[in-house]
Amino acid sequence: MKKITTNKPTLIPKVYCNLFGHDYQVTKKVTYHVKEYTCRHCRKELTTNSNGTLTELTPKFREINAILEKIHATRIERSKIKSDTSSIYHQVV
Repeated sequence: MKKITTNKPTLIPKVYCNLFGHDYQVTKKVTYHVKEYTCRHCRKELTTNSNGTLTELTPKFREINAILEKIHATRIERSKIKSDTSSIYHQVV
């Protein structure tokens, strides 16, 4: 018989978070300003929205964060290549 697992928090961590508040940790750095957070106890996931506030991590925000991460990585890589070629040019001249 297959065991079905869900992402719903169990009762004790949920009660703990209701009493003492969530204990969020950064789980993923999407860009310098956008990060994804997860509560250590109840596994609730949040992300930073366009206003800089924390919102629940929905599939829509997951997709947005994935695209942002891809764009950010491309820009960082491009700026590294540009600075490397720029520094070589200045050394030759």
